[in-house]
Amino acid sequence: MKIDHIVVTAPDLDTGAAAVREALGVAPQPGGTHSAMGTHNRLLSLGDSYLEVIAVDPDAAPPGRPRWFGLDRPPKGPRLAFWVARPDDMGRALAEAPMGMGEKLAFTRDDLSWQMTVPPSGDLPFDGVMPALISWQGAMAAQGLPDSGLKLQRLRLVHPRMGDIRAAWPLLAGTPGLALEVGPQPILSADIVSPAGLKTLSAALG
Repeated sequence: MKIDHIVVTAPDLDTGAAAVREALGVAPQPGGTHSAMGTHNRLLSLGDSYLEVIAVDPDAAPPGRPRWFGLDRPPKGPRLAFWVARPDDMGRALAEAPMGMGEKLAFTRDDLSWQMTVPPSGDLPFDGVMPALISWQGAMAAQGLPDSGLKLQRLRLVHPRMGDIRAAWPLLAGTPGLALEVGPQPILSADIVSPAGLKTLSAALG
């Protein structure tokens, strides 16, 4: 399993993109819309992975189901809130993962097609420390992004029940670039190498 991308949720797309540019020195690129979820995004290459800024699309019709990434309750400010993993075998990874990962749904955007797990509530388990799972059908989003000069070095996952998570899902512990730690509060943070040095994104971006 690999880190596919990290997710910054925001009250609106412009606010989220501005916060990422302030934190990393590079502005995310235009992405597109997700009509099935009533959201839209902007993207930023992180080498073999990427950063997604996502928000409710004010021009989209209500999706008729809970939006992914908990966006029916948009955050007051941009925050690094979730991440998405790309397993070699989606079916096996989903079968072995702890309960609450959700069902596998199919999505398209422009020339991209993928399957992704979405919980019925829209909220990922273990306070967002556990990833959504994705399987690209052909080209991956990261492959079409221009080089930003940024590279994801480490994604740090902290949770009071991290010991239980490790025991329940060994595949997670073997994912390159992850640091799994036990701590009093759930924390998701990303260390990113930039031309200006090492940058760290944590929950609150602005």
